[in-house]
Amino acid sequence: MAGDPPGKLKGGRHGLSRDYVRGNQRGRILAAVVAAAGEVGFTRMSVETVISRAQVSRRTFYEHFRNKEEAFLAAYDEVMRGLLERTAEAYERESGIPDRFRAGLRAFLEGLAEDPAAARMCIVEVLTAGPRATARRDEVLRTFAGLAEVEVRRLAPGYRTPALTAELTIGGLYAVVYDRVGAGRVAELPAMVADLAYALYVPP
Repeated sequence: MAGDPPGKLKGGRHGLSRDYVRGNQRGRILAAVVAAAGEVGFTRMSVETVISRAQVSRRTFYEHFRNKEEAFLAAYDEVMRGLLERTAEAYERESGIPDRFRAGLRAFLEGLAEDPAAARMCIVEVLTAGPRATARRDEVLRTFAGLAEVEVRRLAPGYRTPALTAELTIGGLYAVVYDRVGAGRVAELPAMVADLAYALYVPP
């Protein structure tokens, strides 16, 4: 889900542009944040932990980020952007309402299962990383609820509470995912698509 981290550049003269070097450094830092947050948690993760994993200097870290919170937020945004794009693409490829729902759900859960460290960072550790991180998480949930609301309105035009129904649907799904990821059982999620779709996709 987070993608393969870029390799460390060799020292000395290499003819690479400054933008390329900075992009490489940033990518390694973000990959290190994902790995560290997923393994030891945001609270125990330190700048030292990140720079050791990323193989960058402390000075380089602070050229990119002011502190570990900013680095965490940037890593969260990058991982979730990829997950949202993957989910939306799968969702849009289908035309029928049940198929769209299942396809989007499958893409999301498979994306989480492919990278357990990133899944833990985005589902569990985001709630320990402060109010800015929690706000990011809430915005993601609102995005998914917006997609769900569209489907509720298509399924039942004139239904009394489409927004609330969508919010409850996404909130319930998040609770199930949080439980599995928190327990180290993220690999189980893709196999739950059919049961989750059946449980959640009930016509109002």
